Amino acid sequence: MNKYLNQLVKLSEINKEIDAFEPKIQKIEKSISVAFEKAKNAAESVELLDAEIKEIKLKKMKNEALLTELSEKLKSIGKKSAAIKSEKELKALQLEEDIAKEQCDFANEEIARFEKTIELKEGEKTKAKELHLELQKAAEEISLSMETEKNAVKEEMSSAYAKKEALVGTMSQRILSFYEKIRKWAHNSAVVPVKKQACYGCFMRINDKTNALVLQSEDIVTCPHCGRILYEEAVQSS
Repeated sequence: MNKYLNQLVKLSEINKEIDAFEPKIQKIEKSISVAFEKAKNAAESVELLDAEIKEIKLKKMKNEALLTELSEKLKSIGKKSAAIKSEKELKALQLEEDIAKEQCDFANEEIARFEKTIELKEGEKTKAKELHLELQKAAEEISLSMETEKNAVKEEMSSAYAKKEALVGTMSQRILSFYEKIRKWAHNSAVVPVKKQACYGCFMRINDKTNALVLQSEDIVTCPHCGRILYEEAVQSS
């Protein structure tokens, strides 16, 4: 194979290898992010339950304050009854007392309901806290494991960049510039094999003359349809 073509095939393979590392790193980072996001959501659930409990406790306190106020009112009604002089005043006072007692009953029912709700919410909060701790621990373990994996990928990437740098240092700048121009639009399919007399970049059939030139591997041949650099499939770059 032509020296320059051989170098281009090798460079194309290294660039593919390098570009494959970034998705790996992104996948690792996403796994870490998802794990911590789950832990964060669990922590937010704890905070939400805590806020709900505080709100319910506040409502309970308001009903307790109302109950105290109504108790005082009933006492006051009891004192007033001793000074009643007419049946009309008695009926009015009894009505007031009945209303106050109904309000007391309602307040007691609300307090009991709030206490039950608080108990249930406290149970949910305890479970949510346990879940948060589990997810946080799992996230930290995943992060530690994935960071090790990420560092390994970065080492491989550094090795690939070193190979690329060494290869580029031996290449003709004119040939390299030609390759980079194609790579700007073709990306990592700038150099492609010919299989069954078809360009494996655009998958169009090439004519016999172009195919013959590719088989000879003496010159750098480009696809007449898409402009990608072609090489014979059977030829290994190593």
